[in-house]
Amino acid sequence: MNPIVKNILAVIAGLIIGSVVNMGLIMISGSVIPPPEGGDVTTMEGLKETMHLFEPKHFIFPFLAHALGTLVGAFVAATIAANNKMKFAIAIGCFFLIGGIINVVMLPSPTWFAILDIVGAYIPMAMIGGKLAIRKK
Repeated sequence: MNPIVKNILAVIAGLIIGSVVNMGLIMISGSVIPPPEGGDVTTMEGLKETMHLFEPKHFIFPFLAHALGTLVGAFVAATIAANNKMKFAIAIGCFFLIGGIINVVMLPSPTWFAILDIVGAYIPMAMIGGKLAIRKK
């Protein structure tokens, strides 16, 4: 297969599979750690109005979703990529980082969570995913 086509497919697959992992964890989070009483967390408006009721435990799954979605997406991209595997893993991390920054701007969250999420969930996880894929081969 043409390396350019393979690399494009690596990015697409990494983004799709990473997003599926992210959304899957977000979808099950409410059944593992119930949202605060009386809060609607099904819409952005509801989340904004309910965010002040969140305790630290309510931020575990969003962080895991961001970190594991990035890790898996970077791993997939680096596994499929024809060359420069770590660069493709980091590219996936950058895509998810942009989404994380947009999320922090749109949703008022505690500063500690915003910093932890932006600093710890994206680029470091992409690097780990890339290293795991390179080591696997």
